[in-house]
Amino acid sequence: MEHPIETVISAMIAYDAGDPMRIHHFLKVYAFARLIGLEEGLDPDTQFILETAAVVHDIGIHRAEAVYGSSHGKYQEELGPAEADALLSRLGWPRTVIDRVMFLVGHHHTYAGIDGADYQILVEADFLVNLYEDDVPPAARKHAYETIFKTETGRRLCRELYPAVCE
Repeated sequence: MEHPIETVISAMIAYDAGDPMRIHHFLKVYAFARLIGLEEGLDPDTQFILETAAVVHDIGIHRAEAVYGSSHGKYQEELGPAEADALLSRLGWPRTVIDRVMFLVGHHHTYAGIDGADYQILVEADFLVNLYEDDVPPAARKHAYETIFKTETGRRLCRELYPAVCE
């Protein structure tokens, strides 16, 4: 492939240097997004966009903390797209990929109006990780399962990770 995903993974590890929690987070989201996308049969271009977006989805956190003193999702959505654009442009990613990734970064905490499989899967992958990392209570996990998860693979993974609440 002309633009191997490892390039953006390495760039994001450097971007988040000294912040192992965020590095671990995006690597887990990437792994789940990749798995869901492959099992759901995404075409190669959409799969590449999904994987790139999963790696950079939280790229706006550092700027949000600097500007607003908060990593709130809406601030990430506001400030993340420009950061993703700069990083992916420097890496030579195609403009069509960058534009879609910027959209996904700018909406990954918005759960209404999901407009594509890449968007849906990114949200599901982020939820699979956040339900664990944020120690979400069982009732909230069940609500997420019922309202967020739409793909067969994402629903199965949620049930397998959290069988007591995602049934």
